[in-house]
Amino acid sequence: MSEQTMPIRSICVYCGSQPGRQSAYINAGRVLGKSIAENHLRLVYGGGTKGIMGAVASGVLSHGGRVTGIIPQFLMDMEATRHSLGQLSELIVTADMHDRKHKMFERADAFVTLPGGIGTLEEIVEIMTWAQLGRHRKPMVFANIGGFWDPMLKLIRHMSDEGFIHTAHLVQPLVIDEPEDIVPALLEHWAGEVDREGEAEIIARL
Repeated sequence: MSEQTMPIRSICVYCGSQPGRQSAYINAGRVLGKSIAENHLRLVYGGGTKGIMGAVASGVLSHGGRVTGIIPQFLMDMEATRHSLGQLSELIVTADMHDRKHKMFERADAFVTLPGGIGTLEEIVEIMTWAQLGRHRKPMVFANIGGFWDPMLKLIRHMSDEGFIHTAHLVQPLVIDEPEDIVPALLEHWAGEVDREGEAEIIARL
């Protein structure tokens, strides 16, 4: 079974360590966390216990789910409270941001981006870059809460139209507006990939 069709067991969520100005952002984090737990998946995220980060983790933990937090030492007091960190199922403290991102990638089978700031943007762009370079085929989702990611999606289309995304077929993130639809869409996407791979194998044998 290829990397693309490995079962989705864990979802990496990128999001802001601030709550944002719309209550819908925090609510989306909680709803997504609940959905992850109810589908028996593991949350992999940046370890923060504040803002949207905290809402996602709380949503998972309050519904009996498992959470792996990965955080650099220097951010432990900035993005988290040490008491709350102790409630995570697993906590990994890294030396720097580079190691954090690499470990998050390794432990995730899919990536979801909720609203956030520059750090959130940088994380999902790097994952998209790796996909464009053929380094992975894991599904990627923009959780477009209240149209938050519309400007980013418009920019991606513009870059593609202008010929700067040379392997655009490898950079096709799912765009999902409602947080409760994200996990079902990822599971359906995985099932579809399994079916397509099976069809390809049958055709190859003919």
